[in-house]
Amino acid sequence: MRYRYRLALRLSIALLATAFGIKLIYPIISPITFYFSYYSVSFLSPKLINSTSFAIENITLIFIPACAAASAYILLIILIATVDIKLKKMLNVLIAGSLLILIANIIRIDILIIALVKYSSNLFNTLHLFFWKILSTIYVVLLWIFLTKKFKIKDIPVYTDFRRVLEIYKKSKN
Repeated sequence: MRYRYRLALRLSIALLATAFGIKLIYPIISPITFYFSYYSVSFLSPKLINSTSFAIENITLIFIPACAAASAYILLIILIATVDIKLKKMLNVLIAGSLLILIANIIRIDILIIALVKYSSNLFNTLHLFFWKILSTIYVVLLWIFLTKKFKIKDIPVYTDFRRVLEIYKKSKN
């Protein structure tokens, strides 16, 4: 019986993350990502313009919502919510995963800024599409695999719950 309540709570969290996650996470993640990015390229002498943009060598860099990679955090929350683990472990996985997403995102932004400032907008565009279309998905998948190994998570998101619900249904029929 407790499993059903935990499952309902976890699925509710996953649905809420899907529906409202960007609105809840973006205001937290965006300034953190922006200021870490600003300070991490300090060797290029950026000039802060406002809370969403800075300039380097007469190039104004505007931090748009997609730069925060909020969807990666949402996917992480959904993956965590769709496995049956204890709350403490859930929070540890969320914190570790979020820090790793933040670090990777700062590195991504730094590489893009350096490509734009030191090389060309063509290289920037190519790298940006590569990061966005290919590397970001691979990174989140590899991050999830790493987190499941590190925190010894045995469940497969959604599938394990589906299998358990079928078992409960079969038992209740008998």
